[in-house]
Amino acid sequence: MLRAPTAMIRYKTRSWLGIVLSVEGTVVPRVALRTLVCVAVAAVGMMLKERGIADLHLPIVVHSITGVALGLLLVFRTNASYDRYWEGRKLVEGVVDRCRDIARQTRSFVTDPGARQRAGGYIVALYVAVRRHLRHENEFSELADLLSEEDLKRLEQTEAPPLEVSRWLTDLYVTEADDGRLSEHRLRSIENNIGALVDLWGGAERIVETPVPFAYAHHIKLFLTFFCFTVPLALIDSLGWFATVGAGVVAFGMFGIDEIGVEIEDPFGYDDNDLPLDEIGEKLRREIIQTVEG
Repeated sequence: MLRAPTAMIRYKTRSWLGIVLSVEGTVVPRVALRTLVCVAVAAVGMMLKERGIADLHLPIVVHSITGVALGLLLVFRTNASYDRYWEGRKLVEGVVDRCRDIARQTRSFVTDPGARQRAGGYIVALYVAVRRHLRHENEFSELADLLSEEDLKRLEQTEAPPLEVSRWLTDLYVTEADDGRLSEHRLRSIENNIGALVDLWGGAERIVETPVPFAYAHHIKLFLTFFCFTVPLALIDSLGWFATVGAGVVAFGMFGIDEIGVEIEDPFGYDDNDLPLDEIGEKLRREIIQTVEG
């Protein structure tokens, strides 16, 4: 599996052994300690039982009943997180498509080369501003060659950089229309794209600003913790020392499913499985500049 810095992990879907033996990009490092604790609980419980110090065995029927409910909660949690992940990907693709379309319209509708060049810089800056804003960042050094120092300072000082850049774009096209170089019909067509792009940004922002409700997240983690840390005691009577293996498998599976949901519920960050926003942005930058200056 290979990837560039801050890019999504690329892997061969049919490489069964390669996927199984991978650690990078998995939840193994985050659940390893909790899994070992569950194994240790099983080992301690078995040791105390063999030495006649205490019998900590719990009836397995409780875990059999509650395990079904916990499994349903985990499935719902993971599905909800993947829905957020996939919606995020569609919104990012929508932003990319609108940026490409605005660049196409700029090249065809705007006759002034200087205005086309400025518009190209603003289109690239709009994507960067959306990406940075979704990550709660306010630094735009990658735009130093496209924007003036004054524009960069304004971006860093505003609370909504994407909105600021979209206004710059609109002002540029309005100026072209006022000077008679762009018809009202073409201006309206470009403005529709800009408005749709702002809507897509709002949709992505909704994902970032609306996490899974705290009550749900708290309850499932508390339920999961009690279940996994007590299941070793329910296994020692029937499995003996093999309860350590059973407890480890159960804990790894349950904690891992929960962590996968946590990993992908906000797809715009820097986690191993987040969307490759930097990679997408670099490709889009090349396309926009080539289109408006071609």
